[in-house]
Amino acid sequence: MSEFQLDQEAYRQTACQAVAEGCVLIKNENKTLPLQKGDRVAVFGRMAANYYKSGLGSGGLVNTRYVTGILDALMASDGIRLDKKLLKIYEDWNASHPLDKGHGWGTVPWNQEEMPIDEATVAEAAEADDVALVIIGRTAGEDQDNAAKEGSYLLTATERDLIRKVSKHFTRTAVLLNVGNIIDMNWVEEDKVPAVMYVWQGGQEGGNGVLSVLTAEQSPSGKLSDTIAKSIQDYPSTANFGNQYENIYAEDIYVGYRYFETFAKDRVLYPFGFGLSYTTFKMAGQIAGDSDSPFVNISATVTNTGEYEGKEVAQLYVKKPQGALGQPARELVAFEKTRALLPGESTKVIFTIPKYAIASFDDSGVTGHKNAYVLEEGSYEFYLGSDVRSAQLIGSFRQEFAVVSQLEEIYAPVKPFKRMKPSVSGNYYELKYEDAPLRTIGAYERMEANKPQEIAYTGDRGIVLADVYHGKATMDEFLAQLSAEDLIVLFRGEGMSSPKVTPGTGSAFGGLSENLRHFGIPAGCTTDGPSGIRMDCGTKAFSLPNGTSLGCTFNVELVESLYAFEGKELRKNRIDALLGPGLNIHRNPLCGRNFEYISEDPVLTGKMGAAMIRGLSCVGSTGTIKHFMGNNQEYSRNDVNGVMSQRAAREIYLKGFEISVREGKARSVMTTYGPVNGIWTSSHYDLNTIVLRKEWGFDGIVMTDWWARGSIENQPGDRKCRAAMIAAGNNLYMVVDDQTDMKQDDILAAYQSGELTLGQLQENARSILGFLLKSPAMLYEMNEISQEELDERAIVEEGDIDFENIITYDSDEEGTLRIENPDWNPQQGDFEVFATNIQRKGMYNIRITAHSDLNDLAQLPISVSFDNQLRGILTFQGSNGAKVTKEMEISEVFAPTHYVKLYFGASGMVIDSVEIYWVHSIKAPFDDMEA
Repeated sequence: MSEFQLDQEAYRQTACQAVAEGCVLIKNENKTLPLQKGDRVAVFGRMAANYYKSGLGSGGLVNTRYVTGILDALMASDGIRLDKKLLKIYEDWNASHPLDKGHGWGTVPWNQEEMPIDEATVAEAAEADDVALVIIGRTAGEDQDNAAKEGSYLLTATERDLIRKVSKHFTRTAVLLNVGNIIDMNWVEEDKVPAVMYVWQGGQEGGNGVLSVLTAEQSPSGKLSDTIAKSIQDYPSTANFGNQYENIYAEDIYVGYRYFETFAKDRVLYPFGFGLSYTTFKMAGQIAGDSDSPFVNISATVTNTGEYEGKEVAQLYVKKPQGALGQPARELVAFEKTRALLPGESTKVIFTIPKYAIASFDDSGVTGHKNAYVLEEGSYEFYLGSDVRSAQLIGSFRQEFAVVSQLEEIYAPVKPFKRMKPSVSGNYYELKYEDAPLRTIGAYERMEANKPQEIAYTGDRGIVLADVYHGKATMDEFLAQLSAEDLIVLFRGEGMSSPKVTPGTGSAFGGLSENLRHFGIPAGCTTDGPSGIRMDCGTKAFSLPNGTSLGCTFNVELVESLYAFEGKELRKNRIDALLGPGLNIHRNPLCGRNFEYISEDPVLTGKMGAAMIRGLSCVGSTGTIKHFMGNNQEYSRNDVNGVMSQRAAREIYLKGFEISVREGKARSVMTTYGPVNGIWTSSHYDLNTIVLRKEWGFDGIVMTDWWARGSIENQPGDRKCRAAMIAAGNNLYMVVDDQTDMKQDDILAAYQSGELTLGQLQENARSILGFLLKSPAMLYEMNEISQEELDERAIVEEGDIDFENIITYDSDEEGTLRIENPDWNPQQGDFEVFATNIQRKGMYNIRITAHSDLNDLAQLPISVSFDNQLRGILTFQGSNGAKVTKEMEISEVFAPTHYVKLYFGASGMVIDSVEIYWVHSIKAPFDDMEA
C-alpha cells in the first residue's frame, strides 16, 4: 500500500467522529436523551427517510457510494426498537408524495412537504413507545438564499403541528435538525419541546455520527458557531440583506455575538458557543500578562463534574477598553477542545495569545495612528467559559497605548454611510452611529507606482520548468523564454471537465497549449469542494460534513485529521487543489451558502480553515480558500456591491483568510463574483497584492470564481475585462473553452497598447509557475511518482451497460444518426444508453443540443462514453431557456453496432437533440495488409 492509498474505514470513522462532535444539544429535559438500550422509539417526520447530506450547488454535488441517514443508522442499531407501524405509515405516504428534486442547481426547494398527522396516530404511538424523535430537514445553497418565511428559516404550519402533537403525547420528545444553517427557534419554548439538537448536514456518514450521540456512545460536545436570536429582524445585517444592487455593512464589526453581547443581550435565545452535554463541567483560569510583553499567557483547568464521559470547549474572550475606537463587549481570542474526560477527571489548557490578536484597526486616525493595528490604553479583561454569555472574568492586565502594526489604506469605501459605534454610560452600551472613513488613495495609484520590472525576452533557450525545480536555472531565466502570447495563454484555465486532466474535475491550468507543454509546464487540476470532491463524470468520492457542522466541533485537530484523508483522496485522483474551504462569515442566517462556511466569528473560521489547509497539505495537496472576500449573499452575487469600512474588512471579513494564510500556509485563493466598494474583487490591487502578498506574505496563486467578471473603477463588471485582473494580482481566469483564443478578452489589446506590461504578465506567470512547482502535477511531469500510485488513481465508474431493452438508432447513408426531441429531462446522476447502427466507417463526432431555464452560472455537465469508454465531457451552462449546442470527437467507427452512454452530472437541462455524424474517413486495421 502506498502512502496515498486511502484507509476507507479510518476515513469513515474520522468523519463519524466529526459529525458527532458537531452535534449541538440545545435543550434536554425529562432525561429525553440519550436513548437507553431497549428504548422503543417512534420516528416522526418525512425527512427521516430523506436525509440531507449537504447543501446545494458546487459545494454539495458529491457523487458518493452511499449516504447513511439518521433512520438508516437507527434501523441498523441493535439496542433500539423502532415503531415499525409508524414507519410503514410514513413509507406509504412518501411513496405517494415523492421528493421534490427541483430543476437542478439552485432550484431545489428549501424543504419538502411534511406529512400531516392526526392526534390518534400520535397517541397510539405514545402508548406503545418510550421516546419520540422528530426529524426536520432544510437545504439551501449556491444561487439560493434562505428566506424569512415558512419552509425556509421558519418551520411550516404542518411541522409546527407535528411537533406540538408529539411533544404533548411523549414526555420524551427530541427534535433533530438536519439543516445547513441555524433556523428560527422560538417554537422550542412555545411548543414545549423537551429536547432539541442541531445535527446539521453530515455527509455520507451523517446518520452514524448522530446515532453515536443519541445512544451516548459519546456525549454531545458541539457548540454553536452562530448566535440564535429571537427574530431574524434582530440580526443587524437583516435590514441591508438581500438588496439586488447594494448591501451596506452598517453594522460594521458588530456581527453576530459582537452585536448582541454589546447592544441586544435580551434578544438572544442561544448564545454563540453554547451547547449542552450529557455531563457537566467547571472551569477555572488565571492570567499572566503585562503591558511590555508581546503575549498574554492564560492557563485554564477543565473538570468533568457529571456522570458521563465527555469533551468540553474552553472558550476565551477579551473585553477591550472602549477607547476612541469603540469595541464589542466580547471577542473570541482563543478556544480549545479537551480530550474526553472521565467523571471527576481534570485537564489543563494553556493559551498563549499574541498582542496582535487583541489589537484593533484604526481606519480613521482617531487614535493618532491611521491605518494601524493598535492597543488602546486601559484594562484588558479576559473571560473563560463554555459560551460567550456564561464566560467568567478570570483576570486582566493594564496596557499602555501601543502601535502593533502600521499598515496602509486598503479597499476603503467611496460611498458615504453611517456605521455602528457604542457609547458607554456606566455598564450600559448605547447604540450610536458615526461616519465611516472614506477612501483617500486612488484605486490604481500604488499599482501604477509598483509595476514589476520586465525581464528581457530571450526566446527559447532550452530551459524546461524541471530545470528550475532542480536548481539548474532560475525562474527569471525560465520566464524570459516565454512570449507575451505564452504568458497570456498561461493566465487562462480551461474547464469545466477539461479532458487534459482528471475526468469530471473543475478546471485545468498551466501547461495546456502545445507551446507551454514544450517548456515542460505541467497541467494543474482543481475541483470542488468544501463538502467533498466533486467529479461531474460520476466518479465516486467521500462526502464530508458541511462547514457549519465542522465549525461547531471547535476541534481543530479532528478537522485537520479529516482533511488529511481528503488530501490523500485528492492525490489518488490526481487533483492538485481542492476548491475549498469556504471562509466567508455567517453575516446573516439567510445566506444560502452558509452551510459551506463555518461561523459568524472570524477567529473560529480562520483556525478551522488553517486546520483544513494543513490537513490537505500533509501529502502535498492543498485547498483554495474562498471567496475572497465579502461573499455573504447569494442573491445577485454577480452585481450586488458590498459597502463596508476598512475596519470591518480587516477585523471581520478578511481575518479568517489571514489566519489561514499565516497559520495554515494556504497557497491558493479564489476571489468572488461580485464587487466590494465599487470594484470587483478579481480586479482590485489592494486586495490581491497589498493585503494578500505584501502584508500576509502569501506565496501562491489567486484565481477567479468560474466565469467571473472583472472591472475597472466606475465601470460594470465584464467577463472580458481580464487585463485588470492580471494587473491586480489575480493570476488565473477560470474558466474558458479554448486557452489559446486571443479574441475572447481584452488582454492582448491591453498589452499591445501598453496598458498591461510584459513585467505584469511575467509576474502573473511567476505565481502560477511557483504554485505548479510545489504541486503533485510537477512530480507527475518529471515522472517522480511511483507506478503504484499511478495505478491507484481513481477511474471513472461508468459501470457495465445493460444490453436489454436498449433502443437502436440507424444512421443515414452519409453516416449521420439523429435523435430529435428524445424527451430527456434528466436529474443529477441519471444516464441514457442507446445503440447505434452505423454502416459507414470513419471518425465520428457527437453533437448535443440542450436548453436550461437556469442562469449562466449553473454547471450542467454531460459525460459521453462510447462502448463504455469515457470519451469526454460536454459542459453546458444554464441558458435562461435558449438552446445551446456542444460537440466533440468521440471515436473511430469500423463496425455498425456501438453503445453510447450519456451521464448527467446535474439536474436542470432538457435534451433537444443528439446527433452522431461522420467527420472523415479512416483506414481500418489491416487495410494495408496483402491478403
